[in-house]
Amino acid sequence: TLGPILGGYLTETYSWHAMFLVNVVPGVAVAAAVWTLIDIDKPDFSLLRRFDVLGLVLMAVFLGTLQYVLQEGARWDWFADRTITWTIAVCAVTGLLFLSRALSYRQPIIDLRTFVNRNFALGVFYSFVIGTGLYGATYLVPLFLMEVRGYNSLEIGLTVFVTGASQMAVSPFTNLLARWLDLRIMLAIGMALFVLAMVLNASLTDEAGFEQLLVPQAVRGVALMFCFLPANMIALGSLSPERLKNGASLYNLLRDLGGAFSIAAIGTLMNDRLHFHWNRLIEAINPARPPVEQFLAQQSLRLSARIPGDPGHAALQLLAGLVERQALTLTFNDLLLLLAVGFAFGLLLIPFLEKPHLRLRAEPS
Repeated sequence: TLGPILGGYLTETYSWHAMFLVNVVPGVAVAAAVWTLIDIDKPDFSLLRRFDVLGLVLMAVFLGTLQYVLQEGARWDWFADRTITWTIAVCAVTGLLFLSRALSYRQPIIDLRTFVNRNFALGVFYSFVIGTGLYGATYLVPLFLMEVRGYNSLEIGLTVFVTGASQMAVSPFTNLLARWLDLRIMLAIGMALFVLAMVLNASLTDEAGFEQLLVPQAVRGVALMFCFLPANMIALGSLSPERLKNGASLYNLLRDLGGAFSIAAIGTLMNDRLHFHWNRLIEAINPARPPVEQFLAQQSLRLSARIPGDPGHAALQLLAGLVERQALTLTFNDLLLLLAVGFAFGLLLIPFLEKPHLRLRAEPS
């Protein structure tokens, strides 16, 4: 909740490097507290005798190259860049080899057979979808405030903290709600609320600020809290104890991959939709049209007293900037709606979930 505000303050006051450095001391403190205070089961060193080193290397190369491609592909126009092309090739080859190794080795790094469990497979799918919404919306809203509204880092932080605040406010209630409400219904409520939040958010104008974003961000925060817990419990609660650790790693991995895929898709689609809306708006702005002619004349007269040079050219540049701003706003609305479509599709799969039987319901309150 405090992260966006603190990060914005540090960036504006010092530099963006401070956002990373500020985590060093708390990180060391938490690591030390976990090591000394939390009772974790004792390590089984006998597993080292059959440790799958090759599988680990293949997984590391596969995930590393996949992450690089997803983050940098849109920036370098995908296959138009030789480095991206070779990285995709390496990713595909190591991915296939890792898949083969995981299915054939007696003690694989990750046991993919866990996906045979229907609730786990669907729960991981929901983890992926939640990741797209969590990271995608967190990326889009600050980018809109920077690109369209011209907000600085601190102003962005003060605007987007609402989502974290709403998550913090409802988290105690979602914990209690999960004890008596069917987790499938709870997940459906969360998915539907996220769709609503994106639809509300997708009515942005180039003047949208804190007031216009308040309700959509609050609804998004509540929606995510209604999604996190049931998706986690549905996926992991149906696994046997010996499969739980492996399942937890897969669950978290797919959520992070959902975010990576979401941001990569946003980067690619943003360019396409921006060009689309730019061309559509330019078609409607004909200098021969009286309103456009009047606007250019007024701006030329106003600018002639302020700047040297050709005021007519400056007026055209001003008009082009306004068109780009409107095109950007329409692009952000399209991408927010696309996130809503992903969650709406997730709603359709809720009936395929089996009712989970979880120990949480038997625990004393």
